[in-house]
Amino acid sequence: MIFTSSTPPLQHLPNVSHQSIPAKNTVKRIAIFRALQLGDMLQAIPAIRAIRSGFPNAEITLIGLPWAEFLIQRFPAYLDRFAAFAGFPGITEVAVDPERTARFIEDQRAYGYDLAIQMHGSGRISNGFVLALEAGMTVGYYEDQPPAQLTLGAPYPDDQPEALRNLGLAKLLGCPVAAPGLEFPLFEQDYREAAELLHRLPSTGGPRIGLHTGARVPARRWPEAYFASLADELARRYNAQILLTGAANESETISKVIACMRTQPVNLVGKTSLGGLAALIRLLDLFISNDTGPAHLAYALDTPSITIFGPADDRRWAPLQQSHHLIVRHPVACSPCAYWECPFIDHPCLSHITSAQVMTVADKLLNNI
Repeated sequence: MIFTSSTPPLQHLPNVSHQSIPAKNTVKRIAIFRALQLGDMLQAIPAIRAIRSGFPNAEITLIGLPWAEFLIQRFPAYLDRFAAFAGFPGITEVAVDPERTARFIEDQRAYGYDLAIQMHGSGRISNGFVLALEAGMTVGYYEDQPPAQLTLGAPYPDDQPEALRNLGLAKLLGCPVAAPGLEFPLFEQDYREAAELLHRLPSTGGPRIGLHTGARVPARRWPEAYFASLADELARRYNAQILLTGAANESETISKVIACMRTQPVNLVGKTSLGGLAALIRLLDLFISNDTGPAHLAYALDTPSITIFGPADDRRWAPLQQSHHLIVRHPVACSPCAYWECPFIDHPCLSHITSAQVMTVADKLLNNI
């Protein structure tokens, strides 16, 4: 099944709670809490961009996972400062060490935020962490009833795409909300890294197609043999050069794909930095991926892409721009789900998506090059 539609509108947020929108000139220090992975962070950039527009003179600190510190250099127009999240009970992204968490919260309180924004899900657990920072004002979504200490909030809009959910918080703050497009700035060194990789490759005369066969969550991985079959057909039909991308810890998955292929791909696993991978994706004719971080890089860089969806909620994570960013999924009663590994033997949401189905979508995009 192919999912296509126009970009949905930013819906009105109902039942705004508590105080009014903070005066812009009183907010000097802002903390945004979002301690999540690459795709999640890219889906937050439109909201962070809007918050910067609404508070142009404030210092904005991102409280995130340690890997995300590089976003300060990548988005200097939007973010000024980074603090590595130290864990909090109930938030699973970081193991909890009570003493470390207490020190971190004490340090952040001492820093003195005027505004803290909870951009880490529904707020069921994360509102507790953000409220513990004791900022002058605290803003976020909530489930059921809003916490008494929340300055400004709204019910969690669980029926909206992720970028629009995040933008809803900026709207709640009275920030000007523009287009929800993703972005990922590329540096000269990124292009240089990608160019050096591509320069070593022989030209096939056909399109260059990237396949990202891994995913942090095993339940989101389309079977390796299916990727291999698709790669062989792309090479046969289009004389395509197949580039397999992935982090160093995904080498086992890549090796299984290569073992199933009849044609010889270019194995780039572990050979790019994140910036270099992004620049490489930007230079491809097509990028085909599981639902994982690099797929969102393709959306941000506007490289034609196909994302293979399994257990994740496509209504939440599918690209908003769908003229040349398409998804393939097989609807099943148990999806979406949050399982790390599928409890069923046949993993129906992904095993029922055939290589031929993905090839049909690839034909549609490649014939428009």
